[in-house]
Amino acid sequence: MSRYRFLPDHSEDALAAEQLAGFQWTVSHALQNSPFYKRRLGEAGIQAADIRSLDDLQRLPFTTVADLRDEYPLPLLSVPEKDVVRIHASSGTTGKRKILAYTAKDVENFKLMMARCYELAGLTVEDRVQIAVGYGLWTAGAGFQLGCEHFGAMAVPVGPGNLEMQLQLLTDVGVTCLCSTASMALLMSEEVERNGLLDKVRLKKVIFGAEAHSPKMRKSFEERLGLEDSFDIAGMTEMYGPGTGLECCAHDGVHYWADLFIIEVLDPQTLTPVAPGEVGEMVVTSLRKEASPLIRYRTRDLTRMIPGQCSCGVRAPRHDHILGRSDDMIIFRGVNIYPGQIADVLQHYPELGAEYQLTLTRKDGRDAMHLRVERAQDAPEIGYDGEAALLRNVLGELHKKLMARCGVELAAYGELPRSFAKSKRVVDLRDQE
Repeated sequence: MSRYRFLPDHSEDALAAEQLAGFQWTVSHALQNSPFYKRRLGEAGIQAADIRSLDDLQRLPFTTVADLRDEYPLPLLSVPEKDVVRIHASSGTTGKRKILAYTAKDVENFKLMMARCYELAGLTVEDRVQIAVGYGLWTAGAGFQLGCEHFGAMAVPVGPGNLEMQLQLLTDVGVTCLCSTASMALLMSEEVERNGLLDKVRLKKVIFGAEAHSPKMRKSFEERLGLEDSFDIAGMTEMYGPGTGLECCAHDGVHYWADLFIIEVLDPQTLTPVAPGEVGEMVVTSLRKEASPLIRYRTRDLTRMIPGQCSCGVRAPRHDHILGRSDDMIIFRGVNIYPGQIADVLQHYPELGAEYQLTLTRKDGRDAMHLRVERAQDAPEIGYDGEAALLRNVLGELHKKLMARCGVELAAYGELPRSFAKSKRVVDLRDQE
């Protein structure tokens, strides 16, 4: 019998058997019930009887974001519409929104997934969880609340924004866990400090996600709020929503629920498996999704698999934190740059804060890149010569890391914009020449 209420505890053989059964069911279900998959798998010559092992996964064609948008409004639908009890959608920053349908069983698996995350973070039914993420069409608010109630803790469903209410509930209700983006956690920590509320706050943990973050940013809100711990959560609308995985107290990668989906890590250019431990694009195949199953769905998220058993004792496998997106890559003068590379450089300078903004411009056909980065809040005055030396060092490290030249400017602490949601750290103005 498992020692956990919600967390899976499979042996390696038992997990492989469950994955194969789920894989076979998914392909059969999709072929029988989805017009899209009947066509796509049929074109590849795939029949349900062809799936005999997990190795057969590599024979199947990919599903992409473009497929979801082309099949709008209910893409990949594999059940009668009368069985759909809910829809959720992505934020839809470009093109049509990605809408995903859910059956009642899909909703059950969604809340199970999130309950596992709360358990892995060490919460108990005595905890009070402030949910400061988006509600409505977006999966985040509904997922965090569903999982919290299923887990048995007290949900405080505030949503994003409304800083005055956030602070009031944080103190008056005695919230012990905050769920938000990393940017929101940083903003809350600054406001708690500015309003002198730290002695009135009972906050112990933060579960954060939905955007890339730097270790420096995380350390900043952990220290300001006096946290016991914080946890990076993974998730995507296409795979139910938030909660596809969470890092544990060992902070050595993200445990993910391999009984619910299979992960492949592929080279985003060749779409072939990368070597063990190397970074590539995460491709997922669902094992239980009824309404909108995913078969080899290209997430565009970059990560790597982490081998071996985690020291925390949880037997769920692990992938690394999401390191960026293959489609977030900046091409600057022929060089491929990921925003995470900039954060990697900045975190080594204690004089610098966690917030930065990169601006790309073009003049007379020539691209330029300029970085503004805040000073650390309590950084001592270093004078003109010290500041010039700091900028030279940062410029040199950025050039080595990015293989491209970048202007750097120091901003005062708090000068760059803050956000309740995802901070916009790259501003590309090159098409406005």
